[in-house]
Amino acid sequence: MSTFSAPKGTYDLIPPESAQFLAVREAFSAPLRRAGYGYVETPGFEQTGLFSRGVGESTDIVTKEMYTLTTRGGDELALRPEGTASVLRAALQAGLHRGALPAKLWYSGSYYRYERPQAGRYRHFSQVGAEALGAEDPALDAELIILAADAFRALGLRQVRLLLNSLGDKECRPAYRAALQDFLRALDLDEDTRRRIEINPLRVLDDKRESVQQQLTGAPMMRDHLCEGCKAYHEQVRELLTAAGVAFEDDPRLVRGLDYYTRTTFEFVHDGLGSQSAVGGGGRYDGLSEMIGGPELPSVGWALGVDRTVLALRAEDVAPQTPAGAQVFAVPLGEDARRALFAAVTELRREGVAADFAYGGKGMKNAMKSANRSGARFALVLGDRDLAEGVVQLKDLESGEQSPVPLERVVAAVRAKLG
Repeated sequence: MSTFSAPKGTYDLIPPESAQFLAVREAFSAPLRRAGYGYVETPGFEQTGLFSRGVGESTDIVTKEMYTLTTRGGDELALRPEGTASVLRAALQAGLHRGALPAKLWYSGSYYRYERPQAGRYRHFSQVGAEALGAEDPALDAELIILAADAFRALGLRQVRLLLNSLGDKECRPAYRAALQDFLRALDLDEDTRRRIEINPLRVLDDKRESVQQQLTGAPMMRDHLCEGCKAYHEQVRELLTAAGVAFEDDPRLVRGLDYYTRTTFEFVHDGLGSQSAVGGGGRYDGLSEMIGGPELPSVGWALGVDRTVLALRAEDVAPQTPAGAQVFAVPLGEDARRALFAAVTELRREGVAADFAYGGKGMKNAMKSANRSGARFALVLGDRDLAEGVVQLKDLESGEQSPVPLERVVAAVRAKLG
């Protein structure tokens, strides 16, 4: 055993459990690729200011949860706590906003927040995200929501619910902000929360403490302050989702944990996960580009949690389709047979057949145990007598049937057996 272990609040992905994570990532990314989203990858750390300006100085992410460091050259850097700001920064730096719009991007990676570790909340976690940059269109909002809903459905999840809200825009939100501040200032709140009222009062609505939530009864709701443009926009999103057969619940208090959202805001939740029920979410962020020094660039996106989705699958006792293991397991008996069979395994792999090999000079009994544990359908057994006759024994590990196959035709014979 090593002297070292994974840091508190983190985890290692080890087979066979890691296959579930791969299956979830594939399920999330497949519909995005079909919809024309291209892959983007950004550094694991960025300038701290990118997140404090973009995510929001009033958020817990920035004030309490970011991992920050100062380089020897004096640069202030932070491990990325979320993906949107980094992807938008990369797109602006590459000049994608000057090309065909919307620029449709997807990404996958690890993110870092100094959280109190618990099931479904880690200090290192995995997400798949998507961003559509440079277009203000309710159909684009609906497209992304539908792609996420389809991904959850493809995984076999049936207990994921979609919550939907609108947070207005720069035309109607100021009046709502003032009304909400007036309401919150009259409540019995601690000093940190009172400071948050002045920076971004919507953050108070997102406070999970029961002592705060009890006082929020009767708080003004954004839906009652939406301008006509935001009302029409939100209704179009709702109509498109309904037409696509995507069920949703209107949640007037949904604000999510980031400051940059405008208009469409949504969250996917799973009731089998306890307090950490959110498995993904996102929304429109029409002003984020300007917040980080870029041009006006209306955009929308989401991030789906791989870790929590795996927990949701387990809560529903659903086994996602995982990548297939070895189809053929090779068992050589003797050094000459070892060289010949290794060459056959290499050829099988090059022809697209998943094949494994009995390494370490195992005897027949132990090698066949390894073959059975591998989950392979067939075993190739080659001994000195077989080699002298120019054949290899092809054994069906399900039925136990075994037959000789000419060594030079082993690839064709295996492919025929596998169909």
